[in-house]
Amino acid sequence: MVIAYCGALASFPDYWWTCTLCFGLPFSYIAIQNIYIDHDVMHGATFPVYEWQRFLTHPFADFFSLPWEEFVLEHNRHHASTVDLLIQGEFGWDPEEFHYALQQWAGPWGSNWYKYLLTVPFIPGSMLRFWSKWVPRRIKHNAFVLSLWAFVWLLGTYPLGRPLSEGWRFMFTVSFFARIGYSAAWMFITNFTHSLPWNEFLAQDPGRTWPVLHNVMAMVLGGKHRWNEMLFHDVHHAFPNAVGTLSQRGRFHGWEKVHDAAAEVLHRGLWKPNGDEETQMQKTQRKRSLMMKQGK
Repeated sequence: MVIAYCGALASFPDYWWTCTLCFGLPFSYIAIQNIYIDHDVMHGATFPVYEWQRFLTHPFADFFSLPWEEFVLEHNRHHASTVDLLIQGEFGWDPEEFHYALQQWAGPWGSNWYKYLLTVPFIPGSMLRFWSKWVPRRIKHNAFVLSLWAFVWLLGTYPLGRPLSEGWRFMFTVSFFARIGYSAAWMFITNFTHSLPWNEFLAQDPGRTWPVLHNVMAMVLGGKHRWNEMLFHDVHHAFPNAVGTLSQRGRFHGWEKVHDAAAEVLHRGLWKPNGDEETQMQKTQRKRSLMMKQGK
């Protein structure tokens, strides 16, 4: 798509906006699908068959990024520490706490994230692995990412009749639309789903009261099987291994069957009563399941 975009600009230089929007909007949409697929794979066939495949998981996400293996480890740590959506880091440090900086419980003022910023080199026995394994892997991954963006920079020079110093103009446009897609996907998967306002909104059964919103958001994210991940992220977090991702299950079993099964899980309750006071998440889940049952 990037090469085709370059060719379109070279062939139709007077139609910059037309060429850019015809490239950018689908490119952002594909970036959204890229993150959902990455998330599905993290909870399924985690490691690729061939080494070169691990470089293709998210190369357009940024100019620098984590290798695939560390991406998976980060997400596994997130699930291990956060079981209840509204209690981030309940069972230890959650590396995604920083993503909740504008929400109600986390951020740079939290008590955990900065302590672990440089944790790996200081874990007993990990110094050798840090320099022999982690650093080379990051260098190799980011060398590929930088070479990819260097190629994009070059596409924006001589093919478009521009000097080498102006390649950033083309690269910036490609990066801009990529970031729209990747940011939108993570905003919905991570930030919205872990926020109290969103879970309180779901407790009002918006499937009946806001049907147009559901259909529009499902279209934006790539289908109702993707939207299920937003609607039942609490089920996903309670059973990240047994259930996996709702979006992946929807691809094989149909979104409606997965939706109804997740609603039944909520109705039965995610956790057995143990005498502790109910959490905010449990209260909203009970209210939501009753509303959904009444709507049947």
